[in-house]
Amino acid sequence: MASRLEINFIRLLSRCESIASEKRGETEWRLEKYVGALEEMLIALKKSPSKPTPEILTEYIKKVDFLKGLLEAEKLSSPTEKALANQFLAPGRTPTVANERISATKMVHMQTKARCTGEMRDELLGTVRPRGLPLDERQSAAELDAVLQHHHNLQEKLAEDMLSLARNLKNNTLAAQNIIKQDNQTLSQSMRQADLNFEKLKTESERLEQHTKKSVNWLLWIMLILVSFTFISMILFIRIFPRLR
Repeated sequence: MASRLEINFIRLLSRCESIASEKRGETEWRLEKYVGALEEMLIALKKSPSKPTPEILTEYIKKVDFLKGLLEAEKLSSPTEKALANQFLAPGRTPTVANERISATKMVHMQTKARCTGEMRDELLGTVRPRGLPLDERQSAAELDAVLQHHHNLQEKLAEDMLSLARNLKNNTLAAQNIIKQDNQTLSQSMRQADLNFEKLKTESERLEQHTKKSVNWLLWIMLILVSFTFISMILFIRIFPRLR
């Protein structure tokens, strides 16, 4: 269950995202003050004994950093610099409150990019454009829209290509893992079979050694019997056939 500090942090973060999604004037001061309070609450939340999980805490940090970057980008004077700064902002991935379908920071990011694109176009074509534009200005506006749409399509295609590469890399990694797993199973079976063969060889060696010992014992006894029989035969022969004088 979330602590009281975390609940207050989520409420203030949701309020900041709501203010950031609105069109604000130069005299608007609340968002900057609220973001400063969010930073202080985030530091306290990190030190709290009942702090959230590391994944949720990382998401909080990302959203606060996004709001700080958004404020810094709005302070830039050139629409081009604002658009470039917004390109490097990383919005949060998960909704802040349960009733959001997508992350509010993602919506703010898309709105800000669209607003910066409009400001860039106004800067190129003039800040005030009457309804009856000359033909060459209308053509320039149409060409600029076409260029922006082309870049947008290129970005989408690049994102799709990167997603496809990531999917292929994942499939190749899974295939390599399966191959390694099969090789490990084969190696384990080979090692078990080698252990069994070693045990069998050890048993047969012991049996052969015992058999060899038994054979040597029987051969030794036969030799002793033969020598004894020969000795006794010689004695009898000498007794029966005395030496001639």
